[in-house]
Amino acid sequence: MEEQMRGILILDFGGQYTQLIARRVRECGVYSCVLPYTAGIEQIREENPRGIILSGGPASVLEEGAPRIDPAVFALGVPVLGICYGMQLMAHLMGGTIERGEQREYGRATVSMDATQSGLLKGMKAESVCWMSHTFQVTRPPQGFSVIAHTVNCPVAAMADEERGLYGVQFHPEVTHSEEGMTLLRNFLMEICSARADWSMEAYAERAVEQIRAQVGDGTVLLGLSGGVDSAVAAALLYRAIGKRLTCVYVDHGFMRAGESDQVVEIFTKTFPVELKAVDASQRFFQALKGVTEPEQKRKIIGREFVEVFKEASKALGKRDHFAQGTIYPDVIESGSVKGSAVIKSHHNVGGLPGELGFTSLVEPLRMLFKDEVRKLGLTLGLPESLVYRQPFPGPGLAIRVIGELTPEKVRIVRESDRVLREEIAAAGWNDRVSQYFTVLTGAKSVGVMGDERTYAYAVAIRAVTTDDFMTADVAPLPYELLGRISARIIGEVEGCNRVLYDITTKPPASIEWE
Repeated sequence: MEEQMRGILILDFGGQYTQLIARRVRECGVYSCVLPYTAGIEQIREENPRGIILSGGPASVLEEGAPRIDPAVFALGVPVLGICYGMQLMAHLMGGTIERGEQREYGRATVSMDATQSGLLKGMKAESVCWMSHTFQVTRPPQGFSVIAHTVNCPVAAMADEERGLYGVQFHPEVTHSEEGMTLLRNFLMEICSARADWSMEAYAERAVEQIRAQVGDGTVLLGLSGGVDSAVAAALLYRAIGKRLTCVYVDHGFMRAGESDQVVEIFTKTFPVELKAVDASQRFFQALKGVTEPEQKRKIIGREFVEVFKEASKALGKRDHFAQGTIYPDVIESGSVKGSAVIKSHHNVGGLPGELGFTSLVEPLRMLFKDEVRKLGLTLGLPESLVYRQPFPGPGLAIRVIGELTPEKVRIVRESDRVLREEIAAAGWNDRVSQYFTVLTGAKSVGVMGDERTYAYAVAIRAVTTDDFMTADVAPLPYELLGRISARIIGEVEGCNRVLYDITTKPPASIEWE
């Protein structure tokens, strides 16, 4: 199994695209894993990688205390590709020269590819649009390296030491803005590393089951079902690994979408017959959130109450050995767990929860997967498509789709308008063309006329985006006629709403959710 899964090791220097690199490698059918740059040389050897990729990062290699690796990495006998900071670090550690560029390069740049007959740039165009993001750059490569690409402002946009299998690129081949980035990555993976295209969700499920069994042993696991895709897939995977030693607690905090609580209970009492404890804590959550308007405070209160409900449910069930949750990588990034990233979502930070509740360990079987991979895994495990392809849903649920103070009435407006939105998008055949869509109660009220009467009611906003990785997102180009039908139905069917808006802001600068 380990030989079968042998793949590419990515050393993380805190770059915003580190996990995107891992995702792109997997898209090529090659297994990838990520370790922090602090990993020792022995740990790297134990991974037995076919190749190593050094990620980008926010630091400058010339700064005191900048991230470093053991130069022995370059003598392991496996190919190494440095990207952005990774390239500069490779050059710096091996005797090259790094200097501040006369002109910084951020965004799309035309790169002249000087060696496209073979090697890293094989088959690429002589001039290719790539994504740059740097202030410092390599001005003289180390001995043994040749320059294989350049731009007007960057004399060493890519370098190679073919004999030792060492490569560096200043641009980011992993982002979609680099038009031939996947060609470069495939060249590195397949031609240079001789990697096997044997990564699949079936292979991941097998490996994850082994890891769960090794971690859990003969113990029992308590999992919090949120009602979303991630926790449901985590539950199905844990059920495959340990069967009825899994207990699931489903907390209905009062902020679920229409019909979802019933579906969760149905699936995890029949399709996956775990021991399920469903707790209706909606009144408790509304009471705790009374008068609260600040988004981050809402999240923290919801997280706190969720923990308290779990404590009570855990005591009622009796002792369980391990605590599990459906954390996926975007949760990790946006919780500030990766060096250089900002804290955007705090409700994912469980901190010392497992120890506080008396559990032996925290089990997170989906921690290294992106959303699209989680969905594929869910289908592999036998979950119904209606759940697997459900719209992404944050842990706090509709609570963060109500701007301002939460009340049952406001949540009702969001729930009913969201139901209309989902029905109309499905009927129009746009389900597979939009990555995420939902409604938001803006908190703004406006004057309207309904029949012969003046109204003063809430404005509901529609958010619909397309994205590959949820790190960036574009506005979904929903047809005007479809938006018109949605608006007419929401205003006609949802009491308390007299205006519908369409959010046309990309991510960045906005987040996908409003809070």
